[in-house]
Amino acid sequence: MRVLAGLALILPGAAVARASVSVQQDAGSGDAQRAITPSVAATRVAEWVATSGDNQSLPYAIIDKTNAALFLFGAKGKPLGVVPILVGIAAGDDATPGIGSKKLAEIGPAEKTTPSGRFHAKFGLAFRKERILWVDYATSVALHPIPTDAGKRERRRERMLSPTPEDNRITFGCINVPKAFYGKLLRPQFQKKGGYVYVLPDTKRLEEVFPRLQVQALTKVGTL
Repeated sequence: MRVLAGLALILPGAAVARASVSVQQDAGSGDAQRAITPSVAATRVAEWVATSGDNQSLPYAIIDKTNAALFLFGAKGKPLGVVPILVGIAAGDDATPGIGSKKLAEIGPAEKTTPSGRFHAKFGLAFRKERILWVDYATSVALHPIPTDAGKRERRRERMLSPTPEDNRITFGCINVPKAFYGKLLRPQFQKKGGYVYVLPDTKRLEEVFPRLQVQALTKVGTL
């Protein structure tokens, strides 16, 4: 059973009708069980991108680290799916300088963060000579399914399917998504020209990471 609740809440106005339809469709999320409701932060960023066209006519995804969720949108802002995700073990919004050149064994626990911000994500080759979606190549942060060689003791699949986001911090910083969702929806959207990934902060203020939200807030006030 797929439980993808709340996508209709993330966009204002006419987009809500389209979103409610999308939630009921097969989002390729495998057997994910957790109901996902958009946070206030995710809703604010979604509204900003939709009204400002910040995605530059490219597909985009909003990553909510705190709630361990990904919201996928098409190039025209149509909601395409919501899935649970896995993120870096450590809370934090910045990558350690030079971390992209380190071997995995050299990365300390506190360095295993998923950086926040706005990223132009594109497909490229990884060290296994496989094409993966690089969110930030310089810091080696990619978006992909759970690696087949992930240690069994990490219980990544079980964490992804758990009813709470509390245990979804387990990666070195990459973002893991359900395999079916990646193959059926995310990869087809991003594989041609890439797209934008908006990673919400878990320690910084939202406006500190996305300064243009302040402009949006002022515009709203001016229209009251």
